[in-house]
Amino acid sequence: MRIFQQRTRIQKFDGVKAFVKEYQIGENDFILASKSVYEKFFMPLELKAHVEYKGKYGAGEPTDIMIDALLADFRKTDCDRIIAIGGGAVIDMAKILVPEGSADTEQIFRRQVSLKKAHALVAVPTTCGAGSEVSNVSIAELTAIHSKLGLADDSIYADDAVLIPELLTDLPYSYFATSAIDAFIHAIESYVSPRANLYTRMFSKQAMEMILSGFRQILKHGTEYRMELLEQFLIASNLAGIAFGNAGTGAVHAMSYPLSGVYHVTHGEANYQFLTAVFRTYQKLNPDGILRELDEFLAGLLGCGKEQVYTELENLLGLIIARKKLREYGMTEDEIRSFAESVEASQQRLLNQSYVRFDADQMEKIYRELY
Repeated sequence: MRIFQQRTRIQKFDGVKAFVKEYQIGENDFILASKSVYEKFFMPLELKAHVEYKGKYGAGEPTDIMIDALLADFRKTDCDRIIAIGGGAVIDMAKILVPEGSADTEQIFRRQVSLKKAHALVAVPTTCGAGSEVSNVSIAELTAIHSKLGLADDSIYADDAVLIPELLTDLPYSYFATSAIDAFIHAIESYVSPRANLYTRMFSKQAMEMILSGFRQILKHGTEYRMELLEQFLIASNLAGIAFGNAGTGAVHAMSYPLSGVYHVTHGEANYQFLTAVFRTYQKLNPDGILRELDEFLAGLLGCGKEQVYTELENLLGLIIARKKLREYGMTEDEIRSFAESVEASQQRLLNQSYVRFDADQMEKIYRELY
């Protein structure tokens, strides 16, 4: 039985020039990038690669329509290597360019075709949340069902993950905050996953400790102090990515997908809405087992009793960035039940990885509580 793997080579550079020099980026490279980051850090280097910007294909989180358009552009080139420079959306889109064949996005995500790696992928994250650079997961909205689906397949692992802290310097505070919270969610959900083990929990614990320590420093010194912590948060996100790439995420992610799919809430922000409510429910339904160990660990980090960890965590995160009610995104009360049923119908992969496997009735209670 496989218990742990890390297929992606991880490299760190102090700046973009050193990365470009070592990787000898040129005409045979296909770059998918966030426009603002590329123009500031890479355009002055006058690279000869084929460059496309994520914004050409649409705003917000990836959809099957966006990825199909990207696939069409990529398949017109003779590029051998793909370089993704951006947040989780950019890297997730680039992963779908890696397999051979001519299948469209829906066929790939519904596993209607077999996947075989045909191109190398270099992933360069520009946020501190997704961890996509080291996972075998890509997430996209299937527009026909107005919800996200996750594809997990070893063929889409990046060959290299490249960490360059300076690429986070222009990340607005709100995106920094929700990205870092997303990384924390990757770490905490993977910690209690039925697929977790000693190896994955080592990465989860280190990521949680680094993120909460960083948040405390930001609260002490102010939001601009995050510029002193970019490497710390980028590495923590990477560690959390390794953890969830092996153990998976669970109900927090599952319940966030309709909110993202229908109201286009960014991935990290959508996950944030459900974090403490889901874990409080876990605590009520099954307080023993690995959750007890997690609660004791978090109590030590938060300086509270283990019964108060999710209240203290909610208070801390609320000081980093406020959490909204679901109705503030436009969600209606009539959608509470339909969201719960859609998650039960379409997110079995994630629900099976949850500490407690929720049914639609249990999820309806959480949606109603957060509404």
